[in-house]
Amino acid sequence: MGTGLFVGVWVARYLGPAQFGSLNFALAFVALFATITTLGLDGIVIRELLHHPEDAHEILGTSLALRSVGSLVAVCGSIGSLRLIQPNDRQALLLVSIISLTLIFQAFDTIDYLFQSQVQSKITVWAKNAAFLIFAVVRVSLIYVKAPLWTFAAANAGEFALGAIGLVLGYRFSGGRMISWKSSKKRAIQLLQQSWPALFSGMAIMIYMRLDMVMLKMMKGDLAVGLYSAATKISEIWYFIPAAIVSSVSPAIMRAKDDHELFYGRLRKLFSLMTMLACVIGSLVALASHAIVRILYSNSYSGAAPVLAVHIWASVFVFLGLAQAPWDITKNLLKLSLYRSIAGAVINVAFNVVLIPRYAALGAAIATVVSYAISAVFANALSRETRPIFFMQMRSFLPAKIWNFSD
Repeated sequence: MGTGLFVGVWVARYLGPAQFGSLNFALAFVALFATITTLGLDGIVIRELLHHPEDAHEILGTSLALRSVGSLVAVCGSIGSLRLIQPNDRQALLLVSIISLTLIFQAFDTIDYLFQSQVQSKITVWAKNAAFLIFAVVRVSLIYVKAPLWTFAAANAGEFALGAIGLVLGYRFSGGRMISWKSSKKRAIQLLQQSWPALFSGMAIMIYMRLDMVMLKMMKGDLAVGLYSAATKISEIWYFIPAAIVSSVSPAIMRAKDDHELFYGRLRKLFSLMTMLACVIGSLVALASHAIVRILYSNSYSGAAPVLAVHIWASVFVFLGLAQAPWDITKNLLKLSLYRSIAGAVINVAFNVVLIPRYAALGAAIATVVSYAISAVFANALSRETRPIFFMQMRSFLPAKIWNFSD
């Protein structure tokens, strides 16, 4: 992640705020359709692999087939939608068309479901980090040869393609054979019946994570998107921490579902850990935001500092929201997660409409923090089924001891 920030800053300096904004607009626009590729299957497939390991080949084969179809729909949707809303922006269309190819390669993340269910995420890390490091070198080379903007979009697609190849090789070297996978219509229906709330929830999450950049471009232009992107690159780099921790401890939490005390004890430790990490990160980054932007970027990005100081606090609610995922899946309450996500998306859009015209990128940052807080935490207080989680999230702000998750 440190290398990614370093190379990303180098790219930002080379492209300048406007072109950097164009590239990140394309990335954000494609990301709006990325959930169609996953179909909300992530947690569902991992749970099924944990509970029915004897059916692993059918579960994985069916998931790959579903995700492949979803990826094709997502590619067509991203390109077609842009042609409707920005018919005369040829540069944006070119960038989105190239970056949308990443959606096809993401179908192979199905292999990672198996690794997660077996707590072997290190194989995925090796595969994707290798692809990232190779294309980090490619991006630096593009800067040295003064390559045009579209080549950086192509590098993004190439990184995902190489990562997919790495996953396939990692699975093969670990003793697996994808040729033995098989798909089942019955299994596909079962998976989709369970995953559709997570699908729409993920779409809502992507709306309030990435629609801000789209709205910024429409209202304020590429320069505002560039400043906002520079800030969020630093702010969102920390999101890998809860994602990595939750993916690693989720199987342990799910396996304890029949032991009430152990199950909730592990959840409390997870929430306390997430809050502690997020508050430490938020405090340090907010206090040093001007220095961070000045050192990492150039003076042309100085407007990103106040945006960073605000946006970093979204991490508190992102960390807590991700920590809730094992509970939602175990209790089969993904529909409530959908409702919270939709509420967050609506609130985000409403705040963006009001704040972006007045405060530009800073307004988008405020809207993001507010919408995350409501959808990830405070909306839990509105339902009897999720109120225990809300109180657990609130108590996580109090001093707590964090023990091993096997306890």
